[in-house]
Amino acid sequence: MWRRRAREVAEDVVRPLAAKYDRLQEYPWEIKDAIAKAGLLKVWIPKEYGGDAGGVLNLCIVVEELSRACGGVGVMFAVNALGSFPILVGGTEEQKKHWLPKIATGEKLIAFCLSEKFAGSDAASLRTPARLDGDHYVINGEKKWTTNGGSADIYTVFCVTDPNSRSKRTSALLVEKTMPGFSIGKVEDKMGIRCVPVVETVFNDVRVPRVNLLGGEPGFGFKHAMQTLDLARPGVAAQAVGLAQGALDYATVYATKRRQFGQSIASFQMIQKLLADMSTRTEAARQLVYAAARSLDAGESNTTKLAAQAKLFATDTAMWV
Repeated sequence: MWRRRAREVAEDVVRPLAAKYDRLQEYPWEIKDAIAKAGLLKVWIPKEYGGDAGGVLNLCIVVEELSRACGGVGVMFAVNALGSFPILVGGTEEQKKHWLPKIATGEKLIAFCLSEKFAGSDAASLRTPARLDGDHYVINGEKKWTTNGGSADIYTVFCVTDPNSRSKRTSALLVEKTMPGFSIGKVEDKMGIRCVPVVETVFNDVRVPRVNLLGGEPGFGFKHAMQTLDLARPGVAAQAVGLAQGALDYATVYATKRRQFGQSIASFQMIQKLLADMSTRTEAARQLVYAAARSLDAGESNTTKLAAQAKLFATDTAMWV
């Protein structure tokens, strides 16, 4: 059901508009509305919060189908899961009930603010401080490479709340873009995936109510970030599988139509070998991604390694194909 629904949106809406938004380098709101109307933004959210409880596996299937038509749209869709996973893994019941139903309907878009200029992959070295002032945290600093920045309404922002602690140094705060002091800085000019903005998010004395502290207690930011990245890696891998499959689809059509020496080049053994290898590697990547997603949905141990392997293999496969 999820694959069929996602493929219909991908073929009927995404594919005809993909080149337009790649050229414009603008957020494709009409595509987002079609995705929301199809109920695809509900897939990973539990039923008690307005979702359909499809889990990580069905999320990956939807991402794969959208990415098959446009990698940028796959990213645009998946980043809503990335931004909301911290709420799922670490939010209070009140926070889940308040935020997740709005994300499930598409009323609110959410982004994930972790990376900084001097702390990209090193989440333990964040510098952006959030100082407690009465019933509010005050954030000052900037985050780099925020996907969906400017388009999103909510931002899961990881900050330093206790600079003197080693084990409980960081926390996550839910920031709304309407809060005074929040702004968008540099907008990246990308080589690809151009329909989804990647920006610098700037925080200048942004006052965030203490009730927006993820989980209600400070010091669990690193844990929540790591849990989120485990859940999100198969989604990134699924984007790669979709890109690989889309490229293979184009290559197969071309090989069938392109004629040399009185026949289509698809009849040549070396071309057949290339297509066979492309298909086999893509399917191997797909099955590794699905295995990682199933493992996460089942709550199995050692999912970190499997999710990382899926992301590594699938992205390398996409580039090769």
